[in-house]
Amino acid sequence: MSEAEGVNEKRSQLVARAKLAEQAERYEDMANAMKAVTQMGTAPEVELAQEERNLLSVAYKNVVGARRSSWRVISSIEIKHEKDDENKTKLATTYKQKIEKELNDVCHEVLDLLDKYLIPQEINSETSELSNKVESKVFYLKMKGDYYRYLAEVASSDKQGAIDESEEAYKEAYNFAQHGISDPTAESKGSADSGAMKTTHPIRLGLALNYSVFHYEIKTNHKKACELAKTAFDDAIAELDQLSEDSYKDSTLIMQLLRDNLTLWTSDNDDQDRDGHEDVDEDGA
Repeated sequence: MSEAEGVNEKRSQLVARAKLAEQAERYEDMANAMKAVTQMGTAPEVELAQEERNLLSVAYKNVVGARRSSWRVISSIEIKHEKDDENKTKLATTYKQKIEKELNDVCHEVLDLLDKYLIPQEINSETSELSNKVESKVFYLKMKGDYYRYLAEVASSDKQGAIDESEEAYKEAYNFAQHGISDPTAESKGSADSGAMKTTHPIRLGLALNYSVFHYEIKTNHKKACELAKTAFDDAIAELDQLSEDSYKDSTLIMQLLRDNLTLWTSDNDDQDRDGHEDVDEDGA
């Protein structure tokens, strides 16, 4: 067996292990396997197959998701007892800090993989498979925006730094999704030659969904959040007849989440904070 064949065999085994771990809902094991797959490539531009990319995303989303949920529960307990039970408050605060550290470690692990290995550095008109490259760049930049947003949610220091990094990643991803490699200041909304993504593409819709949640929950810019969500939904509705059969389920699900958020955010109870729905992964997990 040649060296290249050996590497491919090891890669296949790691992917198979990740799939098995997903079935067993052992997401830390799944994340470790996909981290190893990513690190087998040559930095700074590692190309994961679409299936591998989705496995990586699902794994870390579940690992960090469990900790985000735990953090919210403990935070509510901490607030509940802060005035009537000092001991319970201290216990909750200490435990919350433990969860924060775990969450921070996971987020920085993902961000390290994205920056060192995954986010394509240079894309131009000479790039082969341009639309696929743009899709990958949007996917990974969106992921970067998500994980900085998670850091911002729990940050006790340098919260603004996490917010700025998240917004920068989302903004860059949104420009690439809308315009591809063309000039984002131009009147054209992009073309096939630019690699711009269709308004019904599930990754573009998922980006709009999470970017709008970022504006609503992190920046508390409710007007911007609603504008972003509404534009994405309306643009996708206008091109619904062009939706491919392969992405129909994913795209329509995210469109429903966009509409649900708009309904939630524009309801009569404007004085209440309302957490919006976030993106689902492409396999529906």
